[in-house]
Amino acid sequence: MEVEQASTVTNFTVPGPIGAIPVRLYEPQGRVKTGDLQSLVLYFHGGGFVSGGLDDADLQAQYIARHSRAVVLSVAYALAPAKPFPAAPEDAYAAACWAVKNAGMLHIDPRRIAVAGDDAGGNLAASLTMITRDRCAAPFAAQVLISPMLDPSMTLLGDAKRLKSDMTAEACALRYRQYLPQTMQRLHPYAAPLEASRLAGLPPAFIATAECDVLHTEAEKYAAALIRAGVHTQVARFAGLTHGALRTHIPLLKEIVEFLRRRFSATGSAPTNLAFQPS
Repeated sequence: MEVEQASTVTNFTVPGPIGAIPVRLYEPQGRVKTGDLQSLVLYFHGGGFVSGGLDDADLQAQYIARHSRAVVLSVAYALAPAKPFPAAPEDAYAAACWAVKNAGMLHIDPRRIAVAGDDAGGNLAASLTMITRDRCAAPFAAQVLISPMLDPSMTLLGDAKRLKSDMTAEACALRYRQYLPQTMQRLHPYAAPLEASRLAGLPPAFIATAECDVLHTEAEKYAAALIRAGVHTQVARFAGLTHGALRTHIPLLKEIVEFLRRRFSATGSAPTNLAFQPS
């Protein structure tokens, strides 16, 4: 599957709490760095907290940059087991801080920043919205969670054989053991968004799940919890798709672009809140 490339793709690093964070910047085709500021999407790749990198998010980032006309910053956060929780969410927050601090150089509007991610990256995107709220940083315009891993307790996992899922309970357990080596970490809302008791004040959400994925129940339960908390939430389950296939499914990417366009438009005139501050 090919997606027409964004006009400019740049690899570099940004400062992180435990070392430099590799990132990849996608600028939409035909971008003019004068006049109106553009939106930004922070994207976090999948890989179950223990693998993956910038290349795994390339198609999604290219598509979003080209079709939403937003700048995309893809982030290669710290991986377990070498760097377990909370290294990854702290890297995510550091990347967000860097983007806001350098909004002028990036020519973006800090009021129109969204977070997105698939698999473990969906977990990080969700946790990042909580971290920024709790640290009184500027709120995000939106969050996009694609087949996210949200429940380290794994009490809501579906039956892999019945669902014909490419993700299994054994694979989830192995990844969570490496990411969360201390048992109590599995109750921390930044590691387990489903355990969060405070969801009010989070940004509007688009949550996508795959029918043939053991994770779809927990993601849909999280969507329901956001709705109960008063968070504008859109949820879609894609029939016949597996966990691994969902993130590059073009109909999904089209829906994400439309969702982001609506949310960026809705927040275009919102007042600027507090700036991000280092943790």
